[in-house]
Amino acid sequence: MSDFSFLSFLLLPSLGLAVASLGTMVGLGGGFILVPILLFVYPDAPPSIISSISLTVVFLNASSATLSNLRARRIDMKTAGLMAIGTVPTAILGAIVAGRVSRDHFELFMGIMLILGAIYVLWRSAKAAAFMGRTDHQPNREIHERRGPMHQFYVNTLMAGFISPIGAFISSFFGIGGGVVNVPALTFILKIPSRLVAPTNLMILTFSSSSGLITRIISGDYSEGWRRAGLLGLGALIGAQIGIYFSTRVNQRVFLIILAFSMALVGVRQIIAGI
Repeated sequence: MSDFSFLSFLLLPSLGLAVASLGTMVGLGGGFILVPILLFVYPDAPPSIISSISLTVVFLNASSATLSNLRARRIDMKTAGLMAIGTVPTAILGAIVAGRVSRDHFELFMGIMLILGAIYVLWRSAKAAAFMGRTDHQPNREIHERRGPMHQFYVNTLMAGFISPIGAFISSFFGIGGGVVNVPALTFILKIPSRLVAPTNLMILTFSSSSGLITRIISGDYSEGWRRAGLLGLGALIGAQIGIYFSTRVNQRVFLIILAFSMALVGVRQIIAGI
């Protein structure tokens, strides 16, 4: 990955913008789109570099989106803070493990993750609304959006603490963001209102992705690929804001169905490449 052309200088920010826009719209961070692209474009790069580049984009994307969501008051701060505490140890572990797996195994695991993610996205497009608001407990959260409704709901804090380490490991290992675990958990297990799920997850991702990145910098895995990560990240900062804007203006059901089938096709390709 040492070669760096002028064409890369032009194309990488655009790719970062597109990935961040799509990732923010569904609250998954964008890495699940970017990693398969990087694996295809850089066939000789080790998994540690691929996931490091992607994790940088996830961090910048999540940070940019979180700033806007904080102003809009769409984040469950208590749940995000609680889950962030559990992300640091397993994010560090995920970064260490990623540096020790082969490229073939990484591609195989990535393909499996994409197919599982596609199944979830397809399920979410059909079933998410049916799960909202089902609880036998008194609300322990109250959030009033700046220009939106008030939300009163109950969150099992113990369950939230158990969920976050899993998402953080996946986020750091694959560089895709832990949204593939956190978003289903926030939606179906913790039953957080749908308008708050993606913003809350993106804030959690700022902690898990930064922990993974710091570990990679200390271990030396970030010594190569940082220029690409920077250019992709520049696009991601803008793309996150675009994704927030369109997240409430597109037909989510149609968008999620298209996304699910795309993820499944890419997942099959990654599994074949990894076998």
